[in-house]
Amino acid sequence: MQIEFSNKNYELLKKNYEEAKTNPKFSKLIKHLKLTEEEALKRTTKLLDTLEELENCQKCRGLYECQNAYKGHISTLEKNEEGIYSTYIPCKYKKQEWNLKKAKIDEEALSSNARMKDIDVKDKNRVHVIKWLDQFYENYDFSKNMKGLYLHGNFGSGKTFLISALLNELKEKKDVPTELIYFPEILRELKSDWELYEARMKKYQTVDILCIDDIGAEKVSEWGRDEVLGTILQTRMNHNLTTFFTSNLNLEELEKHFITTEKSDEKIKARRIMERIKQLSVEMELISENRRK
Repeated sequence: MQIEFSNKNYELLKKNYEEAKTNPKFSKLIKHLKLTEEEALKRTTKLLDTLEELENCQKCRGLYECQNAYKGHISTLEKNEEGIYSTYIPCKYKKQEWNLKKAKIDEEALSSNARMKDIDVKDKNRVHVIKWLDQFYENYDFSKNMKGLYLHGNFGSGKTFLISALLNELKEKKDVPTELIYFPEILRELKSDWELYEARMKKYQTVDILCIDDIGAEKVSEWGRDEVLGTILQTRMNHNLTTFFTSNLNLEELEKHFITTEKSDEKIKARRIMERIKQLSVEMELISENRRK
């Protein structure tokens, strides 16, 4: 696509371009994109924007800090036989997010049919967790106040699969009503569909066994922490209902995750959530190979 300029505008562009060229990074970007001097001159502003976004990325520690116009992406130019056009390139954190989401979808699909017989018992790192799950299954009695498990550990260690296998077994063999919810997604769904909010919340509060999967992976808000999670946990604690959790964070890390500001009452609210989790579950760590590979 040809870009036409008046003589006056062209002189101004030329001046801006020459100024921009004093920055070695600007010249390096032009070379990387394989632009001619004329092509680069006519797109100086766009190239400077790309340079600024690249510099933002160098200082960035995650998507939550992203300063670019399109979160998790760098706005840049691409050149091919058809011409030059604007495009967006995902940053490493965005790619990680995509990979994790895909892995989570794959894991959920696998976990939905998981049974106790499918658990890999060869991995010594999982023995203590498997023994606990076996004992829970054998001794399960709705009339008893049975604590669930707060299972934390590294990405892909099979936390969700193990809990799913137990819940599916209880559901099929002992006719126990169970529910596993992926917490970050549930918060998004509850916020976007208020018509279902009350019914869903009632279900999460009253189902015999609930597993809150991937707690700590959500973006923290007072509403999600206090109104949703806090309400679910308080009701389940009041009625002695078994509750499981999976997380990549240990309890200490999770408490820090729940603190949204430096205000003193924030620490109290976070501690209140943690007390409920501790009342409802036994903490156990699972460090194992990444099975999502």
